[in-house]
This record gives sequence, structure tokens and C-alpha cells, in this order.
Amino acid sequence: MSPDDPDQIASGQRGPAPTGPAQAGGVQSVERGIRLLELLADAGGEMTLSRLAEAAGLPMPTIHRLLGTLVQCGYVRRRPDRRYALGSRLIRLGETAGRALGTWARPRLAELTEATGETANLAVLEGSQLVYVAQAPSPHSMRMFTEVGRRVPAHSTAVGKAVLALLPEEQALDLVRSAGMPAQTEHTITTPDALIDELRQIRRTGHAIDAQEQELGVRCLAVAVPTADTPTAVSVSGPQDRMQRIGEAALLPALRRAAEAVAEELTGRGQRGTRS
Repeated sequence: MSPDDPDQIASGQRGPAPTGPAQAGGVQSVERGIRLLELLADAGGEMTLSRLAEAAGLPMPTIHRLLGTLVQCGYVRRRPDRRYALGSRLIRLGETAGRALGTWARPRLAELTEATGETANLAVLEGSQLVYVAQAPSPHSMRMFTEVGRRVPAHSTAVGKAVLALLPEEQALDLVRSAGMPAQTEHTITTPDALIDELRQIRRTGHAIDAQEQELGVRCLAVAVPTADTPTAVSVSGPQDRMQRIGEAALLPALRRAAEAVAEELTGRGQRGTRS
């Protein structure tokens, strides 16, 4: 940040020297705008102006200027209650990114289905929900099918709990509180304390289980994709009885290999994109 930053002067503040990408030649206003979008997303999609300014650590004039531009471009909207929320243009960007991620990951999911015989899915965290971006269906006549693009709660799904376990506990709780914790079935976790206990167990074991919590008769195992920029998880799901007969010990090695392969694919494409 320049010592003559007009926003800093207007607020009577002088911030610390810049660090991170902007210092290496990035455009500071772009970096700050992206940071505001990330803060909104991490908070479940909406925040008050004062909370956003506090979280960003920026002067109020800077926040107003950045939000004004983001609102004008459709990436943020100002609600009647004066809260700021993610805008509709981000949906198009997210859908496009999701389709690209699904295309890259689909061969890895096909390998997972071949190894386990069950349906494999890839899901990413968007706001307070998980969105399925790719699937490889099981060859069985009785199999699980989840439409690509479907949004599901984080608290009642294996993919959701796998990515929540990556987050600090307070952030995970903020996300589920913003969406609520409705019971999808009689087995759904519906209290914050029970969810925290579950997330701690997931961190210990490295995998999440949905035991008929989202849909009766369905069991799902999920593993988070390591190093993914956006919290992402790979899962394998099938009828409860068949999944239990196969057993976690037989399913988890292939599931973990798939998650690592997706991570390598994402890393490789990121490096190729940087060089291009």
C-alpha cells in the first residue's frame, strides 16, 4: 500500500506495508475485491457492512468503493436490510468452473467406480452447501444417482462433513448455522455439539460417513481432496446393505487414491496454467 493511499488518508489511518501477491506486482484493488468475495462466501454468502469491514481489516471508504464496484458489476448485491450478499453473476462463474473441474475429475471418478463397483461423486463447497460437479455411475441396476449441479446440505452428507472438517470449528459452525440443520431423515445430525464431535472424529480417521443421514437406505463414504483451493470432496455411495457388506476397509484405499489423483490433476493444471 502506498503511503499516499487516498482511502487511508481519508480515514486518517496508515496501514502496514503490503504483503502477498500485490507486493509482487498484483493489482491491489483486485486483490482486495477478491478478498471481500471470499469473506462473503466463507460467511455463508452474506454479511453486514460493519462485519465485512472488520473481517477485511480495511478502512470504511475502501470497503464502500470496492463494494460499489462489485455491486455495479453484479458480483455482489445490496439487500433491503442493508446486508451485502454474493451476486448472481458469480453463479455463472461458479457453474463454469464446476463444469471444468468435473471434466478434469471424471476419469478419476470412473477409476473409483471401477475399483469399488459403486457410484462416485465429486462435490465442492459453495456458500453453505455442497454442489455435485461430476459423477461416475455404478454398473449395478440398483445404484445411487445424484444429478450434477444438485445442492445438498453440508451437515447431513458425507461430502459436506468431509469439507467441514477441513475448516476451523467456528467457521464450520457459522456455515451450518446460516443454512440451518434440518433433519433429512431420523439419522441426521441436528445439533452443533453433535456435529463438532463428528467433525473431530473425521479429522482423526480421515474420512466421513453418511449413514442414511441424507436419504434412507443410502450409505456414503467421502474423503476431502487435499490442497484444493475450494473445499472439495470425493465420495462413493450405494445402498446401505451393499455398502456395509463391502466394508470401509475395502472402499477407503480406492477412495483415498481418487482424492489424491484429483488433487494432483488440479495441481498439474494450475502449474500448466501459470506457465502458459
